[in-house]
Amino acid sequence: MEAESIPSLSPLIESADQWGELLLLLPLLVALEAVLSADNAIALAALSRQLKDPRQQGQALNLGLGLALLFRLLLIAAARWVLDFWPLQLLAAAYLLWLCLSNLQQRWFAASGGGGAPASGEADGAEAPAAPGLQAKGLGSVVATLALTDLAFSLDSVAAAVAVSDNLWLVMAGGVIGVVALRFTAALFIRWLDQFRHLEAAGYLAVGLVGIRLLLRLGAPQLVPPEWALLALVGLLFAWGFSSRNAEAQPEEVSP
Repeated sequence: MEAESIPSLSPLIESADQWGELLLLLPLLVALEAVLSADNAIALAALSRQLKDPRQQGQALNLGLGLALLFRLLLIAAARWVLDFWPLQLLAAAYLLWLCLSNLQQRWFAASGGGGAPASGEADGAEAPAAPGLQAKGLGSVVATLALTDLAFSLDSVAAAVAVSDNLWLVMAGGVIGVVALRFTAALFIRWLDQFRHLEAAGYLAVGLVGIRLLLRLGAPQLVPPEWALLALVGLLFAWGFSSRNAEAQPEEVSP
């Protein structure tokens, strides 16, 4: 989701014809992108945590979001074609729903069969069994997955942004700001995922909502929920995600 895709903001953004006025709106756009990209950021954070080394996690985010930025700009430039090419949107929806369901399954599998904290990244003496296809991956694989995940999210947000504004440079500026905001928010979520036990599940449920919305846009546009309803649902999910601290992670955070 992107700031310029919210209809209530479009008159304000469209009225900023001069660069001076647009620069005044830039802090607002940055703040909004950081908030609205939370569902995307938490998915990217959880994916990058498949790498155990924090340095590699940062590398994966930098490289993956660098690729994601290139994909976003290409997607915006070809937005009119992409909006008419429904198989690509169907693939993006299916991928997001798979990402949501497979990771929620992994958490359930680890909690019920492994006995350890799901997706915590902690190395116990015996490894808890993981759902197929979700074992730890190498740097290149994680980078590709991060770029692909952001591309799937972008299909939804770019479609909404282009519908609101036909200013190509404005939509591209929003895409660049969105990727920069993602980099910082994903780094925050990497730390928060260790502290709040429901946060990862809340994030993947939000990912599933975006996938469902893409499917509705393709098959039943009249049933697509308004932006405020989606934001309210995501807000409730994140309120639940931050509602319970992981007691085991607290001492590790204080000791350094």
